[in-house]
Amino acid sequence: MQSSFIRKYLANKISCMYLLSGVFVVCTALLGLFISSVQYPIAMIIDVLSTKLFGLSFSESEGGKTAETIIWEIRYPRVLLAFLVGAALSLAGAAFQGLLRNPLADPYTIGVSSGASLGAVMVLYFQLTIPFLGSYTLPVIAIIGGFITMFIVFGVTHLSTRQLSIETIILAGIIVSSFISAIISLIISLSEREDVRQILYWLMGNVGMRGWSHVKLMIPFLLIGAIVLLSRSRELNAFALGEESAEHLGVDIQRSKLIILVGASLLTGAAVSVSGSIGFVGLVIPHFIRLLCGPNHRHVLPLSMLVGGGYLILADLVARTIIAPSELPIGVITSLIGAPVFALLLIRERIGRGSA
Repeated sequence: MQSSFIRKYLANKISCMYLLSGVFVVCTALLGLFISSVQYPIAMIIDVLSTKLFGLSFSESEGGKTAETIIWEIRYPRVLLAFLVGAALSLAGAAFQGLLRNPLADPYTIGVSSGASLGAVMVLYFQLTIPFLGSYTLPVIAIIGGFITMFIVFGVTHLSTRQLSIETIILAGIIVSSFISAIISLIISLSEREDVRQILYWLMGNVGMRGWSHVKLMIPFLLIGAIVLLSRSRELNAFALGEESAEHLGVDIQRSKLIILVGASLLTGAAVSVSGSIGFVGLVIPHFIRLLCGPNHRHVLPLSMLVGGGYLILADLVARTIIAPSELPIGVITSLIGAPVFALLLIRERIGRGSA
């Protein structure tokens, strides 16, 4: 009787979490569309979106082509891209934390973000344009840089231990990230003033001045990465018990590690390639979700995607309105919010353990 009540309570709690997360995403998306430094009536915004999405027009738009361009070509893809990037970083962070059994792990732990950043900085510094890629040169090179870094980390790990041990992966990631950061600093020091401003602004993270091309680039990588990681929730739950226990439960340790790392690295590389380095999203959001719904990755992964996407929309809204008409890099906002929040979460968890 008691176990049945507990199961029912937990099921209702999880259902409420999904409902609240969905409402949070919808509300932040609406705020992102309705609020900006350039104000338009809500009815006009709804009319433009309904016309473009469903071919239904409810009224004559007074703003003309200018309003339509700002709403459909600038504001809407910006909100959508913020959601996609936030969802990707949060999902990757949840996977890294589950795999490495470390609440301090995030998409940047194994150096994928640093590698993607280096690829993007090289494109900006050398003004590279691959003929058949055109404007896609920067995102594609950034993703390739992320994967190359991941393979270097795997190589260092394999040469040192012959296995993909968790501790060695973290140490190798820190070593490779430090080396790449030094290369990026060297490039910045050799750059002219105009290039330095552009590179630094990109490194601080931003989803502004992006368009549908970036959204279209991000969607397939998010879908592939999400399918890979969401299908591995059982393995991530098993890893929480330790590698030996996971192996006894029938998990192929090395293969599962590789698949999860590739999926999370794909998401991170794609996110960094379109938005730059945005910190603390993949660190704070999964940790926050675990505190609310428990450690079951069957729910932690999708809830992290929803809440992370909504959170980044909200952070972008703050970044573009707090000092309007100027904008702040979104990475600055996520760091200012994420660092103290994560510190409070850690203190709360330590206090909880101490009193238990």
